[in-house]
Amino acid sequence: MSVLPFAQLQAFLAVARHRSFSAAARELGLSRSAVSQSVRQLEVELRVVLLSRTTRSVSLTDVGRRLVDGAAPALAQAAAMLTEISAEPGEPVGRLRLSVPRVAVPFVVEPVLPTFRRRYPRVDVELVAEDRLIDIVAGGFDAGIRDGDIVERDMVRVRLTNPLRYIVVAAPDYLTRRGTPQRPEDLLDHECIVFRSPTDGAAYAWEFERGRKKWRMPVDGGVAVNDGLLCASLAKLGLGLAYVVEPYVLDDVRCGRLQAVLEPFAPTTPGYSLYFPSLAQQSRPLQLFVAVAKELLRPT
Repeated sequence: MSVLPFAQLQAFLAVARHRSFSAAARELGLSRSAVSQSVRQLEVELRVVLLSRTTRSVSLTDVGRRLVDGAAPALAQAAAMLTEISAEPGEPVGRLRLSVPRVAVPFVVEPVLPTFRRRYPRVDVELVAEDRLIDIVAGGFDAGIRDGDIVERDMVRVRLTNPLRYIVVAAPDYLTRRGTPQRPEDLLDHECIVFRSPTDGAAYAWEFERGRKKWRMPVDGGVAVNDGLLCASLAKLGLGLAYVVEPYVLDDVRCGRLQAVLEPFAPTTPGYSLYFPSLAQQSRPLQLFVAVAKELLRPT
């Protein structure tokens, strides 16, 4: 290979990110046919098939996935470095792309982002808020934010918050009508707002602990959602009990819009961490974001 096909590689990675030629074309400012031609040229050059195409979908082949895993972080670092060295001396520039669960946005992202942008206006920040677990390397992210229990062990982790409790809440009028559960088993006789995984649609079993004993309750109810933020909102309407992360509903509990129940059984998780592969450690925008987050969130 006499000339490295950077333009074709860039087109392929954009299609891989979006699983769509049209969306990749919009991102790159090219026509759909130009993107498609670039990917075909890359496949011819490499003598492999990188994408499986149908009239309705685009997916990665095994070889394509290997290329994404290996090339995406390196290309992102190269682009960030080219941008950085073209800036004024000492002025941080570049892009920071983060994967964040929606429920963490109000108390992890919102307290940090205004100060970060004010200090580093030439660092562009892209937030992708979604609750499903993703491969941040394959997705082209610099880092992700997740609860500490579900971060892959091969990732570098930086704790952003103190441990968090998950609690059950309901509107006072619901508890007046249906009674207050005293033990996790009582939930089987209650209307619970079910959270279904955005990844596979499975209903999430509510987890509890007291001392050494643990419970996983397969709750049920007439309302199911795939967005954790909706659970508390629907509970305030009196539609049932909701299982939520405590900081998100503190104001509602204090003001009496919601009432916490089963608190002696509330489990504690390590809290939210920012995580990234070791290759990303040299990213200047990421280092600066971590510094601002630790300063403002002050985990102990």
